[in-house]
Amino acid sequence: MKLFISADIEGIAGVSTIQQLVNNGEYQRFRKLMTEEVNAAVRGAFHGGASEVVVADGHGNMSNILIEELDPRARLVSGNNRVMCQLEGLDETFDGIIFIGHHGRESDSNAVISHTLAGVCVKEMKINGKIIGETEMNAMVAGAFGVPAIFISGDDLYVSEVKETLPEVESVVTKIARDRLAAELIHPKVVNEQIEAGVSIAVQNISSFKPLDTKDLKTTFEIEFKGPQQASMTSTLPTVELTSPTSITFTCDDMVTAYKHMWGCVIIAMAATNGVLGHANK
Repeated sequence: MKLFISADIEGIAGVSTIQQLVNNGEYQRFRKLMTEEVNAAVRGAFHGGASEVVVADGHGNMSNILIEELDPRARLVSGNNRVMCQLEGLDETFDGIIFIGHHGRESDSNAVISHTLAGVCVKEMKINGKIIGETEMNAMVAGAFGVPAIFISGDDLYVSEVKETLPEVESVVTKIARDRLAAELIHPKVVNEQIEAGVSIAVQNISSFKPLDTKDLKTTFEIEFKGPQQASMTSTLPTVELTSPTSITFTCDDMVTAYKHMWGCVIIAMAATNGVLGHANK
């Protein structure tokens, strides 16, 4: 049995502020906690019957997990040039996907450090008219590969959001959101024990999970950016339509193509935030 783990950091136990995740703050401490939480999921996966586990580091520059401290039975996808972003390496050969340390969506969420892919530029993202976050979107892409989402972990509001789309998914609450920048924390050791047990149960019951039916889904993205410069620069792509000074839309014939298109738009929007040629060499 082959499993894919998509790991983020904002949803792990102990995190409650952005300052904890920046290089001049407590980042080194929290990347260690992220690694330990991923290890709990890896242990649970193998205990439940997995024969192969691939972990995709999905936070920031996507190079946070400490490889020397990662469970040696797992392989790690690390680094930030990725066509498939947080899903790099996922394909039809996997039997399930697990989300560790993920967070609530931008727009209508009060979950801890809520955002969607790029807080610097994305204000709201919709797929076929529905507001989505990273986990829901990634689960839809996984569904296009025939891979079911079987487990999630993050704060209580994040778990509630995701269960709107994935009501049967196994879950562990890592903390209670009190504000976007405050939480009632649960000790990491307690959370790790729960994640290990929860992932093991999910893997043992993997046949009960069904992938989202998105294989041939015609997919329309609507993205509202935080600044007009971000939206306008994405219109350099001929498939993108500006619907307001800060909003765009595009449609693709399948979910995977749409996901790649979305990620390309977000990359452009991030670059455009302070001017795409602002730091170019002359």
